[in-house]
Amino acid sequence: MSTRETEVVVIGAGPGGYAAAFAAADRGMQVTLVDPSEKLGGVCLNRGCIPSKTLLHLARVITETKEVSEWGLKFGSPKIDLNAIRKWKDTVIAKNAAGVGQLAKARGVQIINAWARFKDSQTLLLSSTPGGTPDQGELRYGHAILAVGSRPAVIQSLNIKSPRVMDSTAALEIPEIPKTMLVIGGGYIGLELGTVYAALGCQVSVVEATDGLLPGADRDLVRVLEKRVRETFKDIYLKTKVVQLEDTGKSVRVTFDRTRVTDTDVEPPPEQEYDRVLIAVGRTPNSQGLGLDNTQVTVNAKGFVEIDKSCRTADPHIYAIGDVAGEPMLAHKAAHEARVAVEAIAGEAAVFDARAIPAVVFTDPELAWAGLTETQAAQQNIPVEVARFPWGASGRATAIGRNDGLTKVIVAPDTKRVLGVGICGVHAGEMISEGVLAIEMGAVAHDIALSIHPHPTLSETVGEGAELAYGSATHLYRPPR
Repeated sequence: MSTRETEVVVIGAGPGGYAAAFAAADRGMQVTLVDPSEKLGGVCLNRGCIPSKTLLHLARVITETKEVSEWGLKFGSPKIDLNAIRKWKDTVIAKNAAGVGQLAKARGVQIINAWARFKDSQTLLLSSTPGGTPDQGELRYGHAILAVGSRPAVIQSLNIKSPRVMDSTAALEIPEIPKTMLVIGGGYIGLELGTVYAALGCQVSVVEATDGLLPGADRDLVRVLEKRVRETFKDIYLKTKVVQLEDTGKSVRVTFDRTRVTDTDVEPPPEQEYDRVLIAVGRTPNSQGLGLDNTQVTVNAKGFVEIDKSCRTADPHIYAIGDVAGEPMLAHKAAHEARVAVEAIAGEAAVFDARAIPAVVFTDPELAWAGLTETQAAQQNIPVEVARFPWGASGRATAIGRNDGLTKVIVAPDTKRVLGVGICGVHAGEMISEGVLAIEMGAVAHDIALSIHPHPTLSETVGEGAELAYGSATHLYRPPR
């Protein structure tokens, strides 16, 4: 068995993994990147963030052609060519993956396409198949960065073998445009993919076990989104569970548990048949099958690898970043952890201490937030003041026919320091970074309010939201108390 050596090995070539490999190479370290796929970029680039946002852009274009018909600009019904859509999506993926590959080559990063598992704290076994014999030899290293990501979560009671029952990976392939589809899970993955299929002509229904969509997000922001998606989707069933799926040969028969539904809720029938079912109930860390029991690495009850603030595991030779190392499972969080891990390996006093990790739900409208939410403030008994600026007072929102937005700024009552920012509206994801910067810089609301925002833009809503923290804003009148 051949044995290779490297200074640093990164296991997993997703946005955290390749960021770690590149950061280490830029510091002059000898770096090897191990991933079973020949396409670098991991789930995010190949089966998640990038393809989903590509399809969501198409969905938004379809929706806009309908919206502008009310303004005197009429288009015919879209002619959907699924093969061309798939080809475009795959082209986008290929371009991004090729770019990552070129960056790796330019930096001299050695790439090994293999499945890796730990033989011990400083040795990897490399196989052509998961869990297979180490036909690609062994790799000795000084430090390892584990960046193996996550996979779609499975509900064991609903885990039937049927091509009509999909996870997010299968749904992104768009095997067809079904007439009807049920999305199990009202989180961001289910709502984003539901938005795509609805725009393409599918009657989409959503079932969520909790009492609201996007559990954990602030309710005032979710209400803005929910009002619109109730028009987009056929049905939304809250406080409802799916207890059984059955492939009838022509459809999927779904049995609902409605015991928590009240008179004010939309109640599903006991059973309903759908052409397709999408299960989107979150993601699970890929911590199994790695041979971690041959190291000192510890894994918690939820399957996350335990790390400290410098991304070190309990094994001094192994670091972990990204989805496998804990929530939030976000690509940009993984990329920042990558830098911390590399700096720590280099002997620097590096810690991951972000005050604000932005989250974006790319639905229509988009929902984004950063820093402390109202929900968290209430749970932690943190006193806050909240300034809300409705987009009905925004000239730009009116110009594009999208007054259905809301921007809010959460501040400390005494100092007016910005603790959190939340936005629901079109392009919210492009606007949230101003809030992130304000929180990270310890800015007060005046710092945002006194920063000149270009007119007419949606970003003005952030500036005027900050003005409201002091009682008034130019385009929103509130009588004195």
